[in-house]
Amino acid sequence: MDRGLTPRAERRRLTHVDRSGRPRMVDVSAKPSTARRAVAEAFVALSPDTLSLVIDGGAAKGDVLGVAELAGVMGGKRTSELIPLCHPIGLTDLVVAITPDRAAGGLRIRAEAATTGPTGVEMEALTAASVAALTVYDMVKGIERGVEIQSLRLVLKSGGKSGEWRRDTHATSGAAGSQPARRPGDRTAGRIRRKG
Repeated sequence: MDRGLTPRAERRRLTHVDRSGRPRMVDVSAKPSTARRAVAEAFVALSPDTLSLVIDGGAAKGDVLGVAELAGVMGGKRTSELIPLCHPIGLTDLVVAITPDRAAGGLRIRAEAATTGPTGVEMEALTAASVAALTVYDMVKGIERGVEIQSLRLVLKSGGKSGEWRRDTHATSGAAGSQPARRPGDRTAGRIRRKG
């Protein structure tokens, strides 16, 4: 036996599966309520012509960006109905912003969720970004069926026992790797960015 391996009894195990392998919702009743926040992102790759139609508001189904942002918020609020073992939680804020990026050839989607409670909001942020991306696809599929949804991922989470986790964007690649600069006054879930 390799001495470098952690004994099976001490290894971390999946929290949503009990010892017999059955799915279970994690009991969070003993966990303290803390302020929690999560940021997720996705990238939707579009052809230059489709991207121009989206930016100019010329898509046949209307305002792609506005509808997709709203759909993302609605999807994030229904996460526990979509993902079987997620807790229904009271979101205190949820922001979905979609930014066209001609240089990268698509739309950058950023979803930020916040709550005060005993469990995190990573799944709500990821669901919001996913639903926004799927809505973009639905609204442009009549123009371009080859649209790709790429790089859905968690970027940041804070709060709770594990504290803050942040993705190292320098170590990752892909279309969604670089972030547009955040400006003072931009709304983020749970707060407004201030100058200085």
